[in-house]
Amino acid sequence: MDIKIDIKKSGVSLAEVKAFDEAAEDAMDMLWSGKKDFTGWVRLPLEKNSEALEEILMTAAEIQAKCRLFVVIGIGGSFLGAKALIDSLVEEQPGLPQVIFAGNNLSGAYHSTIVDEVRKKETCICVISKSGSTTEPLAAFSVLKEIMKEKYGKKASGRIYAITDEKKGQLRREVHKEGYESFIVPADIGGRYSVLSTVGLLPAAVAGVDIKSLLKGAEIMAKDPAWDLDATNYAAARNALMKKGKKIEIFEFFEPAMEYFGEWLKQLFGESEGKEDKGLFPASLSFTRDLHSLGQFLQEGTPVFFETMIMTGYNKKDIVIPDSAGHPLAGKTLNEINQCVAKGVIKAHEKAGVPMIIIEMPETDAYYMGQMIYFFELSCAISSYINGVDPFDQPGVERYKEEARREILEL
Repeated sequence: MDIKIDIKKSGVSLAEVKAFDEAAEDAMDMLWSGKKDFTGWVRLPLEKNSEALEEILMTAAEIQAKCRLFVVIGIGGSFLGAKALIDSLVEEQPGLPQVIFAGNNLSGAYHSTIVDEVRKKETCICVISKSGSTTEPLAAFSVLKEIMKEKYGKKASGRIYAITDEKKGQLRREVHKEGYESFIVPADIGGRYSVLSTVGLLPAAVAGVDIKSLLKGAEIMAKDPAWDLDATNYAAARNALMKKGKKIEIFEFFEPAMEYFGEWLKQLFGESEGKEDKGLFPASLSFTRDLHSLGQFLQEGTPVFFETMIMTGYNKKDIVIPDSAGHPLAGKTLNEINQCVAKGVIKAHEKAGVPMIIIEMPETDAYYMGQMIYFFELSCAISSYINGVDPFDQPGVERYKEEARREILEL
């Protein structure tokens, strides 16, 4: 079984999907041609580099043996993909280090807590930045690097790992000077498409994710021509809904562990599509929690959105509800009730005329997460090209950074 994409409840007809066939085919040709910048991720799952993968696994094992705390420093694509993998796939494992993330905000309170943990626990840190000069990770790395030097002296450099540009940039120069073990941020892969590269694989492997299985899932999708139709149909349905006046795509999950997968999707689609006054606004909700805060709006509010429900299948962990709950809950499991609520939501929203796309993942494991990641990366790029925008730049982000730098210089 593979993941399944169902657009039958989207309100988009087959004819409306087929209207985008030529544009979708052109997009696929561009992505697979290898001629467009930042499309290295397209062939990545097919380019088996056993030596590089073994190096990641050996380094992960080394980090696991050295420390009880692994701090990953990065922002955007250098953070969200790895966090999504770890949150969705990793249960606490005795003997493995806790993986936490720094440099994804500029809060002194947040980073003070991390500093306290570093002082108390055996620690390794990994800084992920193509340039080494992005404000948030640069600030966090500077702080944590000094704490590591205070704690470990000259041995600190043996506990610091870097993932950065192969040849240039501030961080690469520091790697050469200090002798940190380092990996490469692929030059032909942008941050939000980098989760299946070392950027996502090393933190995930340290946390205990089966990265070989993850890559196998992505490989299955990348080499299956029949599956491409699901990616293009989803991309076409999104664009058809936008033409019908929908402005917002809400990614929805019934498992809290998938929340950061939603955060990764928000960056992937937001930065890829949101330019030239175009694009759907990506949002995410966690059910059933958010049904008790936004359920009313979803049912009867301004109809500017459609829902993409991501249904995660079999989950081996479950709890039987005791008799004290009374009828009809007693004796059933929490997962069973969760599935019933999901079915109820779909029926209620369908009756209310809310467009829905339903994506089903048979199990929440590394293999199927590999499929999901590749599916959404490909669909997002196709959808962007259909809509006439470059999926791989982010000029608006650069503009806010310029203004922020001016403010910092004036401090």
